[in-house]
Amino acid sequence: MVTGAGSTPGPGVGTGKASAAVLAREGASVLLVDLHAERAEETRKMIEVEGGTAEVFAADCTKAAGCEAMVKAAVDTFGTVDVLVNNIGLASVGTVVDLSEEAWDRALDINLRTVFLACKYTVPVMAARGAGSIVNIASISALRGDGTIAYSAAKGGMLAMTVEMAYAHGRQGIRVNAIAPGHITTPMVMSIPGQTTDYVNRLREEAGLLGTPGTGWDVGAAVAFLASDDARWITGVTLPVDSGVLSVTPLAMARYIRAIPE
Repeated sequence: MVTGAGSTPGPGVGTGKASAAVLAREGASVLLVDLHAERAEETRKMIEVEGGTAEVFAADCTKAAGCEAMVKAAVDTFGTVDVLVNNIGLASVGTVVDLSEEAWDRALDINLRTVFLACKYTVPVMAARGAGSIVNIASISALRGDGTIAYSAAKGGMLAMTVEMAYAHGRQGIRVNAIAPGHITTPMVMSIPGQTTDYVNRLREEAGLLGTPGTGWDVGAAVAFLASDDARWITGVTLPVDSGVLSVTPLAMARYIRAIPE
């Protein structure tokens, strides 16, 4: 079950769409949950063209009723929920001074409340069968300042929830991990004003140790690993998918970044 399984319109592929597609390639039957059913339908078509199995479920995951209904739909359709990928996200630019209360509430509802509610109704299903894997899609914004106070706070809360749930439900056979994507190119990122220029794209690449672009597919591959039995002894961790951005100081990368003509 992947929440936010459609992609925001725009260039590239979103992390939810990529995660669902990679899981399907690995043999999973996927419930594609999205507020916008037509976006999830695009993901379903991609999966079915490749021979995979997926169904679309439209839900507002900021509401308890929506999350309860999506879990019921997964159980009714596929028999259980083995994997939950919490991927719903909304970029929110602003400092603690200039962000409105309404924007703060909306960012936390979409980026964090959805995780709480999705897990609230999924964990009992996993606990009943003694197994399950939850993968939360966070961000390096939870660990580094970048002018996104509400988004950063929500993603930081997600990391705290990850370790708390890993502790609370480990003996029920449930693993809980998080992924912190770095400067990847996704439709959501590209929807932020000023993020679509060639200059910014090059900055995004050169800030990482590898000097290469990252996409939603890189996150999808990491999701599939953490969801699989190959990661059976991994829980409570945050895996950066960031070209090493969190491993290096900005000063060390200055010579690469300064070499990019504006």
